[in-house]
Amino acid sequence: MKVYAVLGDPIEHSLSPVMHNAAFRAMGLQASYHAFRVGIQRLRDAILGADAMGFGGLNLTIPLKESAMALVEPDETAKAIGAVNTVSFRERIRGHNTDGVGASLALRHYGVNVRGADVLLIGAGGAARAIAYQLSREGAEIIVTNRTPERGMALARDIGLEFRPFRGIEELVRFSDIVINATSVGMRECDPRLFDGSILRAEQVVFDIIYSRDTELLRDARRVGAKAIDGVMMLVYQGAEALRIWTGLEAPVDVMEAAVRAALRG
Repeated sequence: MKVYAVLGDPIEHSLSPVMHNAAFRAMGLQASYHAFRVGIQRLRDAILGADAMGFGGLNLTIPLKESAMALVEPDETAKAIGAVNTVSFRERIRGHNTDGVGASLALRHYGVNVRGADVLLIGAGGAARAIAYQLSREGAEIIVTNRTPERGMALARDIGLEFRPFRGIEELVRFSDIVINATSVGMRECDPRLFDGSILRAEQVVFDIIYSRDTELLRDARRVGAKAIDGVMMLVYQGAEALRIWTGLEAPVDVMEAAVRAALRG
């Protein structure tokens, strides 16, 4: 039986095991998927240990995606993004990034065309980098903002985008067609809002990549009639792409989505 895993810190909230194990069952594969809490300091040990033990592959989440770049051989996409969320073990330990494809397919799933759209991307971590890279390649006009300006400016510079300071976020929201939250703000009920949600408009798309709860940002979007998209389909599509990398097989997207949504309902 092949073993797969997701590494991160924290990791308790991850629904990747539920999703991938449902996919393995539907595909008739003798495989299992687990979640392990691993910090940045032990990431090298964890990746080498997984390789030594014959793991089929790994996913990486917060805060490991950027640190993994120095520990694997990144493919072209991971290199361009500067972050790894999927690791494969064959002759070499390869790093991949499926987050951008996952975000793009999630938007397409809900009928959103990004070409020519004014996109406000909030965040500058590994997921934000992947989304910025993928959507810019698809013709979106992206402005990046982030509470830590240095990280936001670095992302914008690396991918060739425009950065605007976070203090002007409400004006940026008003003039955007698509607003994407690629930060962890909203993962907890006590988190403050990124901005006053009453400024959203009905014709906008609001995409929050958080999937573990119905965030205040999404509630604000629905309140004004905007299209509100949670992070479930991004999780599913990036996971499906990871499965394709590991196994060469097409993943059952509908089965994976059903497993995630059932787990969220409790």
